[in-house]
Parts: sequence; structure tokens; C-alpha cells
Amino acid sequence: MPVKILGICGSPVKGGNTEAFLSEALKQAEGLGDVSTGLVRLIEKRIGDCRHCNWCTSKQEEGAFCCIKDDMLEMYPRIIEADALVIATPAYTGRLSGYSAVFMDRFRALVLGRRYRGVLRNKVGAAMTVSWMRHAGPETTLLSVVTAYLMWGMVVASPGEGGCEFGAVGVSSDGGSGRFAPEERLGVLRDKLALASARALARRTVELARIMKAGREPA
Repeated sequence: MPVKILGICGSPVKGGNTEAFLSEALKQAEGLGDVSTGLVRLIEKRIGDCRHCNWCTSKQEEGAFCCIKDDMLEMYPRIIEADALVIATPAYTGRLSGYSAVFMDRFRALVLGRRYRGVLRNKVGAAMTVSWMRHAGPETTLLSVVTAYLMWGMVVASPGEGGCEFGAVGVSSDGGSGRFAPEERLGVLRDKLALASARALARRTVELARIMKAGREPA
């Protein structure tokens, strides 16, 4: 059964640790067969804040998602088409990045919109994060994403035992020590536990997406 996974990188650093971590998960997912993936870098998009103007709740129509004319308009169809979303964000003071937060706030058009209300229901959601140090807020960062998934009626994927149950966690400093090594640009790729967690999360995301999609198809 074909599965579409959309990966969202919420880091302001193009080609950085968060993107590398997300790419590992997407690569694992593609390796499972009959899985197509896409990766979106929010740093490359122009996405404004949700104004809570309620335009979407009263005036939304087919193909007209939001009154704000920015790059989010091209994202809505991709989100709807995806069977699963994987949002990866750096951990900033124990929460998701501003890029990720602004992007997720705009999901209001798909959660409460007059035409597209509820289209996220039963899609699979997975969360990933990279922090500088081992205990620098990754769990609360993941929870800021997972909480949104739950509020939207999505099914949350977990990597299971051996890591953080809320999602995949990686560290970018040597062993999560916080020591700065200027020559090490992608330290997360040296975090073996993180990479194992990312791959486990990818496998679970695909598994759940196939289960949910099979349940929606006519018998």
C-alpha cells in the first residue's frame, strides 16, 4: 500500500543538524518500499502568523484555504495529500522553533476551516528534535508538537522503547556534553542512539500510516 510522508524542517539553518536528522528518518521510510517522501525547509518559505481573523471558519471554499497570501497556500494541498507528517524542530528554550510554531499555527485553516475542517483527523504525526545538550529541553519540545497532533485528531507515532516515547531526540554536541567543536557541523549524525530512534520512528510512522489508510479504503 503506497504511503506519502511529508517531512517539515523547522530549523533556520539550511542543511544543519535538524535537517540531517529528519533526512535520516525519511531515508529509512523510503527504504521500507512503496513510500514516497517530501522534505520542506521552512527557512525557504514565506509564512506569516495566523491572525485568528476567522476568515477560514466562515469564507473558506474549495482551493481557498486562507486569506493570507503567502507560501502556506502551496503547503495546504501537500499536507492534505500526505498520509503522515514528520515535523522536526530544534529545541529552543525547551520548545519548538519560531518557524515551526508559526507554521503549525496556520493549521487552523485545516482544523476549523469551513471547507477543510477535520482533514487532519486520523493522519499520522511524528515529532523529531535536536538539542545542543542531552537534557536541554528535548522532551518538552517534542510535547509542543505532539500536543498539537492530539488536538487535531491525529494519530501520534512513537519510536518506542530505547529512546524518548514522544518522538526522536538527537544532540548536536559531542555526546550531548555541550562542548563546542567548530569542525563538527553535523554532530547529530554521530549520535547513534538518536539515529536508531529516528529510524524506529520512521518505521512506526509508516506502519501506522498503512493501518490508518487501510481502514479508510472500501473493503
